[in-house]
Amino acid sequence: MKKSIRNASLIAASAVVLGLTAPVAANASTPAAAKSLDWKKCAGSGLDPRQQCATLAVPMDYADPGGRKIEIALSRIPAENPSARRGALLLIAGGPGGTSLGDPSGKGQKLPQDVRDEYDLIGFAPRGNAPSTAVSCGLDHADLALTTLRPWPGPDGSVTGNMTAARRMSDACARNGGELMRHISTVDNARDIDGIRASLGERKISAWGVSYGTYVGAVYAQLFPQRTDRIVLDSNDNPDPVNPERAWLQAGEVGVEDNFPEFAKWASTPGNPYRLADTAAEVRPLFLRLAARLDREPIPWPGANPTELDGNVLRQTMLNTLYDPDDYPALAQLILAAQKGTVPPAPQSPPDEVLQNYTAVGAATICNDAAWPRSTAVYRKGVEESRARYPLTAGMPRNAMVCAAWPWQPKQPVRITDRGPSNVLLVQNERDVATPLSGALKLREALGRRAVMVTVDSTGHDAYLDNGNACGDVTVSRFLATGERPGKDVYCE
Repeated sequence: MKKSIRNASLIAASAVVLGLTAPVAANASTPAAAKSLDWKKCAGSGLDPRQQCATLAVPMDYADPGGRKIEIALSRIPAENPSARRGALLLIAGGPGGTSLGDPSGKGQKLPQDVRDEYDLIGFAPRGNAPSTAVSCGLDHADLALTTLRPWPGPDGSVTGNMTAARRMSDACARNGGELMRHISTVDNARDIDGIRASLGERKISAWGVSYGTYVGAVYAQLFPQRTDRIVLDSNDNPDPVNPERAWLQAGEVGVEDNFPEFAKWASTPGNPYRLADTAAEVRPLFLRLAARLDREPIPWPGANPTELDGNVLRQTMLNTLYDPDDYPALAQLILAAQKGTVPPAPQSPPDEVLQNYTAVGAATICNDAAWPRSTAVYRKGVEESRARYPLTAGMPRNAMVCAAWPWQPKQPVRITDRGPSNVLLVQNERDVATPLSGALKLREALGRRAVMVTVDSTGHDAYLDNGNACGDVTVSRFLATGERPGKDVYCE
């Protein structure tokens, strides 16, 4: 799960498609409907002064459109060249639980000038995320630790504690989350996006979805195909038609195996001040020995959550680190310290209120999207098989999350198909711990003729304008600016 998850999880764990659609005429997409949004200066600091904010009222329950409304917070930076304006480019964040509200000022400014000239850059906080109408489960502070939220088994592979935690946290969500918790899902997010499109006065909308945002974008394109313009899906999720998020979690065991060798090569490079071993082959057994030792003998870690460095905290930190090679030094430093029986200073954590909101939205989305098994035996068997085959992740990717005890009936997952316009471009790093290439190929297969995929010879999560390469970036930028898409799948070395 995702880079937006990673940003919070580093704290919580360490303390956590060439076919074109009909073109949209320039300036034809700012009619009366757009006046329903009252754009004002955004609250907060560090934003581009051009960024504006507004709120949109949408139904809490789309089965009862005349019932209670909730607010969706929106942001925009208008197209920089009005005479070249094509329409709106919606930035869809990862997660579940992430928000793109600040992205017009952030990642949006990495887009090349011709793209920023053509599109209003639109961000939003999905339902449940503050400052949209927000939710919280009111979890205990200890349950905000990612080694609890991510279902790491006990050192002996036991899942009993995970099932207990699932019941405890789901009870808290039922008790404290309110009615909105039942109506936070990928389908609801997709319907909200169509409301955003309509409120902007756009006949069609373009989008750049990242990580979990690729699933949101794919579901939107499935439900509203004729309302899509140019769709970029970056770092792609397996659109499993039975239980997508459980498939994403399980993919983590393969994602780590795809990526750990890159860390091992880095960590054995001569001259590296954080060198761990003389050869890459030595790094894996070194890590496994240390994790096993910390399972037996945790090191106190005052100020962190949890308050000790055990084997699972080390494993989760490893998983976090593999999202971005720039973070390799942090893992190496933790390993070097733990080998000496010490720990680095505990990282500063966001306020619990922020983690509570993020966690509640993530849990609601994952659990409302599809039904998870409720049998302890299912998870026990999966963990046992995973631990034997993928020791680096110790069974976590097949274990029970809070969804194993979720109190509400889930929705039926949307099946992604090849029906609709051929206007999707997938971009995917070859080595991605969170959204592995194996899962991206499943989305590529499901979309069929609608999509073309650019596979990038690179390591890390998020490909376009982040951890990819110049070849991939140029291909995506050309598509957004001109609609030109490769005639077939390509590999960018």
